[in-house]
Amino acid sequence: MQRASRSLAILKGMRWSMLFLAVSAWGQIFSVTPPAARQGETLKVTGDKSVHSARMHGRTIPLFPQEDGHTLGLMPVPVLEKPGAYTLEFLDEKGAVLHAEPVTVKDARYPRQNIVIAPDIAGLKPSPGEQETVGAFRKTVSSARYWQEPLRAPESGCLTSLFGVMRLHNGKPTGDFHAGVDQRGAAGAPIHPVAAGVVKIVKPYNLRGGTVAVDHGQGMQSIYLHMSGFAVKEGDHVTPESVIGYIGSTGRSTGPHVHWTLYVNGEAVDPGQWMTLKACPPAAKKPVRAKARAQKSA
Repeated sequence: MQRASRSLAILKGMRWSMLFLAVSAWGQIFSVTPPAARQGETLKVTGDKSVHSARMHGRTIPLFPQEDGHTLGLMPVPVLEKPGAYTLEFLDEKGAVLHAEPVTVKDARYPRQNIVIAPDIAGLKPSPGEQETVGAFRKTVSSARYWQEPLRAPESGCLTSLFGVMRLHNGKPTGDFHAGVDQRGAAGAPIHPVAAGVVKIVKPYNLRGGTVAVDHGQGMQSIYLHMSGFAVKEGDHVTPESVIGYIGSTGRSTGPHVHWTLYVNGEAVDPGQWMTLKACPPAAKKPVRAKARAQKSA
């Protein structure tokens, strides 16, 4: 009788153990949002504590522990990524695949834009070390998270140039796309960071003009160009309420505005996914004078 009771207890214990293991397996979290993203957008990758990184089409990004006990990483979809079906893999600490999720990349159909600029401005070259410093900044991936949603636009003005447009200068293709957005603003107006973070670059460059770059942590960065003056120094901690500089037209610029770019793990992404931004209305066409119409009729 005792032996039977002991066997029953062991059996119950095994059942509970099996149930616990099953619940643990079923309780694993693997989430990708949105499951279908346009070129230039960002995928939010969420996992449990076992997930340390994620991989898609040869790009691997880290996931960081969050306050809710999950891990979170930001997977950028490059503007030039080919539309189609992809697989996003969740990886453990050793790089083994824990789970895979299908992801669809949609064609964003970015338009073209021609910018008319003076030859002396078009011919500007980067300052010594300008490209290298900005390139190193884009690779910054710090473990502390400063950013919170929603992100905020650095200025209230409408957009004079959208993200992702294929750029032409004076009618000639540049072979590149607009990696940021241009916001209209009055000369000297204050510029704010899109989120809290640490200032990494404060430099007056030849090509980018007055430049401030901010690391928002865990793979998110932003950079602001063409400033007329600075209000911060490298190493400062800032919030969305902080003033980091002032609108200008320094560097390769045709007039006062703020050009800014949002980076996710080194890739320029569409900030319109993170906040509400409005394009400026198209310029009104000049009316045709009556005299000109008469001459054309004659």
